[in-house]
Amino acid sequence: MAGADSPSAALRRRDLCARGIRLAGKMRSDVVDLLDAYVERQGLDASASVAAVEGVPPAAVEHWDEQTGTQRLLENLAAYRAFRALLAQMLEEQREQLGEADAALGRALAAVLLQVSAFAYHLEELLRLESRGPPSEEEDGPPPQPRGLFEQKLRGLGVLRELAQWAVRSARDLRQLAKPGPGAGSAPSPAESP
Repeated sequence: MAGADSPSAALRRRDLCARGIRLAGKMRSDVVDLLDAYVERQGLDASASVAAVEGVPPAAVEHWDEQTGTQRLLENLAAYRAFRALLAQMLEEQREQLGEADAALGRALAAVLLQVSAFAYHLEELLRLESRGPPSEEEDGPPPQPRGLFEQKLRGLGVLRELAQWAVRSARDLRQLAKPGPGAGSAPSPAESP
């Protein structure tokens, strides 16, 4: 891990974290806008209760303050890889349901999918810098299909809500990782936890 401790590596890590924080902020803003449009176009109630989305780890963690920087990066990467598959499936479902009738919603969904893919790549770069390459992508196959149209709509709502929460958590994780000092990648003190 000597490479990760050098001044140039620390500067690169802070730069990557700062760019990642901006990406996460932009992504959250776009997801919130997409969520509003999605609820309206799908005829859903914005306050509808949605079960946890299978395959996506929840953004909320009980012991955030005990996680190392590497653990945070790995959890973020796993989540964004899952979101990439789920959003691709949502985009395909959207095209099948509405065709070209709602091209704006499809473009917004495609734009968020692109941001998620870029963010996953960004996290992989940070893991390489931390002298730990990203884990290989496990091909579990496509996410399970919801049974009916209403279940698809509710799952889509859940995916977008959880993605918005992950964008907030990711920015928080990257801020923690960007902190200078020998413990930047280690667990913070309880006073520093969210």
